[in-house]
Amino acid sequence: MAVALGGTLAAAVCGAGDTLPKTVPLDPPAAASIPTGALGDAIRRGLAIVVDTQSAAKGYVGNGLVCASCHIDAGRQAYAAPLAGLTGMFPEYSGRSASVESLEQRINDCFLRSMNGRALPSGSTEMIGLLAYIAWLSEGVPTGVQVQGRGFKDVSAPSTPDPTRGKGLFAERCAACHGENGQGLKAASGRYDFPPLWGDASFNEGAGMARTSIAAAFIQAKMPLGAGGTLTDQQAFDIAAYITAQPRPAFSGKATDWPAGSRPADARR
Repeated sequence: MAVALGGTLAAAVCGAGDTLPKTVPLDPPAAASIPTGALGDAIRRGLAIVVDTQSAAKGYVGNGLVCASCHIDAGRQAYAAPLAGLTGMFPEYSGRSASVESLEQRINDCFLRSMNGRALPSGSTEMIGLLAYIAWLSEGVPTGVQVQGRGFKDVSAPSTPDPTRGKGLFAERCAACHGENGQGLKAASGRYDFPPLWGDASFNEGAGMARTSIAAAFIQAKMPLGAGGTLTDQQAFDIAAYITAQPRPAFSGKATDWPAGSRPADARR
């Protein structure tokens, strides 16, 4: 149910005199609740872009990934960068750009980096579709409140990540889906059933997943697919150290990232 902003919102969510919660449960709506009409069409277009980016946003993707490669279950899963709840979190400060960014800017960061592609024009049917889909997923989440499981899980390696150990773990736990050389697995249609993790068809050097810490957090929480949490933090970091050291498309924009300083040690230079 939509409610007004400001004090009315706080009263509606928590009761008069209470403060807004820091987080709320991640509880995205069921697909059956997508409305009819033009708004529903836009929401469904956004959903199509997330799960079949190659077709639904043709011309803006430069690799073999789809948005759901990282935003698992079309952005509905905790600790897999869920899209639910994002509408009320933006504009938001980004240390990577040292500026306050709109949700449109953050979406285009993904297209430029994770998709190794082109930015969606503001006002395009693709951008409006994604914004509509994210807004629909975010229904019921108060403005300024995060959903539980936003972003990625906090993990840390007990010892220095070892890419040599990671290579062995990759062969044992990951290669069956992603290929011995990280090339991914394609369906008969030519689309990837499992995404490439390095090489020309994968995310570029400027993507968040190119950072060992972020890749490790994703791996520990969600991989192997359907068996998330079965790897230790150390194992996840070892695998991530191996994957992120492999060749992938260049991204010239990484040179100007973190202009205010505090560049993470695992960010590509």
